[in-house]
Amino acid sequence: MTETKGMILHEGKVKTVIQCLKDDQVLIQYHDLVTAGNGEKKDSPKGKGKINCEISCLIFKHLAENGIESHFIQPAGTAIMRCKKVEIIPMELVVRNIAAGSIVRNTTIPEGKKFYPEPIIEFFLKDDEKNDPLLNDARIMAMGMNGLKYVMMSEARKINKILKPLFESIDLELVDYKLEFGLYNHRVILADEISPDGCRLWKKGTTESMDKDLFRKDEGDIVEAYSIILEALKNIVK
Repeated sequence: MTETKGMILHEGKVKTVIQCLKDDQVLIQYHDLVTAGNGEKKDSPKGKGKINCEISCLIFKHLAENGIESHFIQPAGTAIMRCKKVEIIPMELVVRNIAAGSIVRNTTIPEGKKFYPEPIIEFFLKDDEKNDPLLNDARIMAMGMNGLKYVMMSEARKINKILKPLFESIDLELVDYKLEFGLYNHRVILADEISPDGCRLWKKGTTESMDKDLFRKDEGDIVEAYSIILEALKNIVK
């Protein structure tokens, strides 16, 4: 049963954060909305919020079983999950295992180049009004967030070593993905969501998308693709 909703704390592009009756918990409600280009392109595919919520719940559960703490507590109704209330750190990470997207557009790195033994990890300012600009080490240091950067990078590498084989087990390559972190009781923990909205996933051995690029490029039905991923994950994560 879904808990009685309280005050809305934050309304994002595709999710709403709602205060729980317990002060240190929130409900995160996923919406049937997809956006691209910082909100310039949008649509409302039916069932998308529920699917993304369920995928995120499964992935957070799998990460917890492998020693990664996150804000996730449990599912809390259709397209809703209960989470610890965190103070979101205003930096996003993009973990890149294979070159695609902006790193190809903005550099001479060819699409499909694999980064190993470790992924490339990039930091971006979490600020839609500034269009989430790429941050360099000097800017992060000037922002007073250098210590947080190293903790987040360390956690991201651990997460990557768990998520890559998880997606490989369902015949997908984890090309790149976004991570967000928050502060909870003075600890840095994983937050937000992990779903095909924030990942680039290719069918193994191809560059065929199973993620939000289907919507960005008008190449297919994201609800159909996400549903396939959800059903495959249900067979792996119990």
